[in-house]
Amino acid sequence: MAIAKAERLMNLALCLMNTRRPVSKRELRTSIEAYHEGADDAFNRMFERDKDDLRELGLVIDTIESLDGEIGYLARRDRNRLPEIALDAEEAAALTLAAKVWQQARFAEAASGALQKLRAAGVPFDDAAEQTLSGGHSALEPRIPAPEPAFEPLMTAARERRAVAFDYRKSNAARPEPRQVEPWALECWRGHWYVAGWDRDRGAVRVFRLSRITGRVKVRGGGFTAPVPDHVDVRAAVASWAGEGATGTARIRLRRDSGYPLRARSVEILPVDAEWDELEIPYGHGLEAWLVEFGPDVVVLEPAELRADVIDRLRAVAKG
Repeated sequence: MAIAKAERLMNLALCLMNTRRPVSKRELRTSIEAYHEGADDAFNRMFERDKDDLRELGLVIDTIESLDGEIGYLARRDRNRLPEIALDAEEAAALTLAAKVWQQARFAEAASGALQKLRAAGVPFDDAAEQTLSGGHSALEPRIPAPEPAFEPLMTAARERRAVAFDYRKSNAARPEPRQVEPWALECWRGHWYVAGWDRDRGAVRVFRLSRITGRVKVRGGGFTAPVPDHVDVRAAVASWAGEGATGTARIRLRRDSGYPLRARSVEILPVDAEWDELEIPYGHGLEAWLVEFGPDVVVLEPAELRADVIDRLRAVAKG
């Protein structure tokens, strides 16, 4: 489990840093409770993995051989001390704004605590930052709302590399379907949160909109089975399903004073009458799912296959 491993790594780091002499594997196994159980071979493999993980995290661990040939390990404090924090006024202002992004109390508390520690370390916060630290408001307050209940468990699962299961209702489906997903990353795009990851049932990369997840997100045992890409571009994946990568265009009729996201992406807008406008918009895979969300405010004129797909989706929703 991720928490158990983090606790084991922390205990190992503390043992290596709080001693003035090299500590052998035998002594470490005796001192750290997580190493007590299991055979020697299992302990040796676990210890080597933990040691490599700490080094990857940046801890400098010296390997020292004693006069009698015993190998010991030591993490000297002078070699593992972080440099002093030095931020200019602009960098401090950027951190202040970042701390104001999250609306959820859980994130706000952590962000406020971090700012308090930075101020105590001498970071030059301005008046706006002081208002942030005291719970006030500044002139510029960015917000990223995350009202979906699925947001927090998915974010935690993505951070801990754990698979999840949930029921998901597609835009053209009357009932939700069960999904098993290895979540890689979350991103907000056009006011909606999405999670990208590996769909175990379909054996392929998929993107899911959090507002379409029904019920509770359940965490599955075990780690990821598919390799995680070095860079996960959720926005690009969502855009490809919304016609952003289109090479052709479609013509739709759009009710006046509605569908502003469609108007923003349109190539051409022609007034038809007092109630309708005609738009030419980029056409690509997944555009029909997006158009369905505008309901009776959109009528597809061409191409014929897009019109048929939209009608099929609307009929499926009506039957539900």
